[in-house]
Amino acid sequence: MDVINLVETFSEFKEFKNIDRETLMKIIEDIFRHMLAKRYGSDENFDIIVNIDKGDLEIWRNREIVEDGAVEDENMEIALSEAIKIEPDFEVGEEVSEELKLQDFGRREILSIRQNLISKIQEYEKDNVYNKYREKIGEIITGEVYQVWKKEILVLDDENIELILPKSEQIPSDYYRKGDTIRAVVLKVDMKNNTPVIILSRTSPVFLERLFESEVPEVYDGLITIKNIVRVPGERAKISVESYDDRIDPVGACVGMKGSRIHGIVRELKNENIDVINFTSNPTLYIQRALSPAKITSINIDESESKAEVYMKPDQVSLAIGKGGYNIKLAGKLTGYEIDVYRDTDMDSEDVDLLEFSDEIDQWIIDELKAIGCDTAKSVIELDSEELVKRTDLELETIKEVLKILKAEFE
Repeated sequence: MDVINLVETFSEFKEFKNIDRETLMKIIEDIFRHMLAKRYGSDENFDIIVNIDKGDLEIWRNREIVEDGAVEDENMEIALSEAIKIEPDFEVGEEVSEELKLQDFGRREILSIRQNLISKIQEYEKDNVYNKYREKIGEIITGEVYQVWKKEILVLDDENIELILPKSEQIPSDYYRKGDTIRAVVLKVDMKNNTPVIILSRTSPVFLERLFESEVPEVYDGLITIKNIVRVPGERAKISVESYDDRIDPVGACVGMKGSRIHGIVRELKNENIDVINFTSNPTLYIQRALSPAKITSINIDESESKAEVYMKPDQVSLAIGKGGYNIKLAGKLTGYEIDVYRDTDMDSEDVDLLEFSDEIDQWIIDELKAIGCDTAKSVIELDSEELVKRTDLELETIKEVLKILKAEFE
């Protein structure tokens, strides 16, 4: 293996690895200096010239010329009789530079150099990837799906760096195939077995926050501050915002004209429902806003235990709880209060409990109505038939018959 072939091997790394020219030259020089120091005891009197572009590598040893028989260190000094073989005009006290050929080192040393180079470049590459992505934690990156496995997805960025999106960090309705483009936030970067492991997430609240920054200029510029974000990925999210500029409506700015700004975020999150509310330091108002779209009658707050008892009309209870209980669960996380919802018992004295109609209305129908928060006759009558059909599993004809029976009570 001659010098040209070895340096061509070096230059191949320049094409395939994320290493700049100066760094690669420094790595090559360090490896050769280590070899020279090991062979000659010192590398201080050697000049190493590396030219990656041309594929050149030169090693020059500089030695001082001394009288014959006065050589004490063969690495640092050369006898006059040996020096004049190189150049007849040399004299004692001058310095002679002699080029060393790589072939002179032997095959074993050349192979050792190559192995060290590969090891150093891989080590540098890993450190470079680790440090690069450590700085990107919390940022959104776009990559291409390279491999889909049962528990995770392998993603490649634009520099072919491998990233991992675990199943636990995917939105439940996410579905990807090889070649698909994917957006996610860098969640964490670890070193395992001296290899960087970069974990992505699409379920982190930070992902939603970065999406708002990219879609809403006022958030990116700091005119609107995101105070808190809570999510049930793929189902529902609540985000509280505020602005110190009275001229800016933070909720309106985040939603956009006819929802133009938030629609892109909702699509990215697989139609996740996003409630944007105005932040306030008033806990009563904050809880009231967090439980939207439900309307509240009254609230009792226990500050010492961070608990809140919320009272509302029966027809609002199901709205407060929400599908799967997500609305009340997220409202509690957003506000920091444990929220308990109660039906407002201060009802009209003329109202009648649905159980009083059990001789005229089947029990399973009463149960259906109670499940949506309608405990009394008037709470059912206040809703029109279409709304009742939408909220329950009852047929329209059944609803009409129930309304007829209940209205007759008050006529």
